[in-house]
Amino acid sequence: MNTAWFPAQLSVSAGLRGGRWSGYLRTPAHCVELEEVHAVWYRSPEAYRMPDELSAPERQHASVEAKYGLGGVLSSLPVFWVNHPARMADAAYKPVQLVRAYECGLTVPDTAITNEADTVRRFAAEGRTVTKLLGANTISEEGMRKLSWTRVLVEDDLADLRGIEVTTHLVQRWVPKAFEVRVIVLGHHLTAAAIYAGNAASRVDWRSDYDALSYDLIEPPSGVTEGIHALMRSLGLVYGALDFVVTPEGEWVFLEVNPGGQYGWIESCTGAPLTGTLADLLTEGRP
Repeated sequence: MNTAWFPAQLSVSAGLRGGRWSGYLRTPAHCVELEEVHAVWYRSPEAYRMPDELSAPERQHASVEAKYGLGGVLSSLPVFWVNHPARMADAAYKPVQLVRAYECGLTVPDTAITNEADTVRRFAAEGRTVTKLLGANTISEEGMRKLSWTRVLVEDDLADLRGIEVTTHLVQRWVPKAFEVRVIVLGHHLTAAAIYAGNAASRVDWRSDYDALSYDLIEPPSGVTEGIHALMRSLGLVYGALDFVVTPEGEWVFLEVNPGGQYGWIESCTGAPLTGTLADLLTEGRP
């Protein structure tokens, strides 16, 4: 079900009986009985698409009502979520992730969040510094999709920080890299893929050039594995895509966890049976 189908191609009828919502979701192709749902794979929901004939304030009002109506009914279902919308929303805050990761025994880089130029300059004076977005790295503007990658701050950047006061920015200490790792967690199953950069751009942010990357499946140190599972429990997540830097000395440094992150290309490049593991997890209805 695509949330963008509501209300043109998706309707809902739900009634509260005995403390549980029953009823159905109906599309032109099928009807889903709410009481028959036992597990939900929830990822990348699209915005509701309200009728064009509504005014902008009417569309906004209708979208809010749909969020708390349709979204509320689905969120209340006592089923196995991968992941529950509320847990995903909580886990989206990178400052929260970093604190929780440290509390769970993982190493995290020194980080500052600020909208003050002097704070950035003081932080950068203490060592090589990168900046990255706190939210999504894509911006849609005038029909164009623009991407923002992690960047190393250089002297020219620090000399002209005009506009930084408009919003918060994350700056973080650069972590020396032997390689990076994406860890896919599916319940109790953990798959770690080492990512080796093949050029300068991908050494800073491997997402900038997938063609320059190579991979190996590896086994994390036991302490890191324990920290990952503790972090997932702390955030209430069943699924997560976690990113680490491994230093030349072999230390694993946590960067972030994406509760809806990509895994498909890791499966294609390494042969790890991630989709099958996810299917088993949903079928069993428990981690």
